[in-house]
Amino acid sequence: MGIESGTVKFLKELTKNNNREWFLAHKAQYEGALQNIKEISEQIKKDLGKKDLIEEAKVFRIYKDVRFSKDKTPYKNHFGVHFKRATTQLRGGYYMHIEPGGSFVGGGFWEPNPEDLKRIRDEFAFDDKPIRKILKAASFVKYFGQLDGDELKTAPSGYDRNHPAIDLIRKKQFIVGRKFSDKEVADANFPKEVVRTFEALRPFFDYMSEILSTDLNGQVVRK
Repeated sequence: MGIESGTVKFLKELTKNNNREWFLAHKAQYEGALQNIKEISEQIKKDLGKKDLIEEAKVFRIYKDVRFSKDKTPYKNHFGVHFKRATTQLRGGYYMHIEPGGSFVGGGFWEPNPEDLKRIRDEFAFDDKPIRKILKAASFVKYFGQLDGDELKTAPSGYDRNHPAIDLIRKKQFIVGRKFSDKEVADANFPKEVVRTFEALRPFFDYMSEILSTDLNGQVVRK
């Protein structure tokens, strides 16, 4: 089972009619679309759980927090789902985004806290060969192409701007994504394809988890 046509149709109509009155009048459509997303998410969680420890599949609320936003439309025009890895030792998060014309899946480290970001940078500065091997792996390149995310224009404080790994050290985010067309998300094999894509992230997640749970000497850090 893929994403139902009614789910995509609801999101398209919501984009054109993003107001409370329309939403309340079409609440039944929303609840049907939400149920579809939940069922797909649970199937992905179950299948992904055969290869990874997944604590939950969290479907984010469609209601927006507009207090600090210039865009005052009250609803998101997409469904977002976070597949949380279990235990503090398994870092990184899987994400599925369903939006007409803009669906994608991916994951990574969106906003590492300062301590984690420094630990990652220190590791890359010490030895960037393991991470580069992972990023050049055939499965990683096939599904994601490259590592994305915001980065500084120059070297962060304390790092040599001429360091061979400065392209990695400059990064503030470590994320990847794979786009899906509306036709692809409607395909019955969509959940399986999402799982395959997530599985291609595992080597990256496992390596980053090792970095973030140890110090530069390889000693386990207890938090």
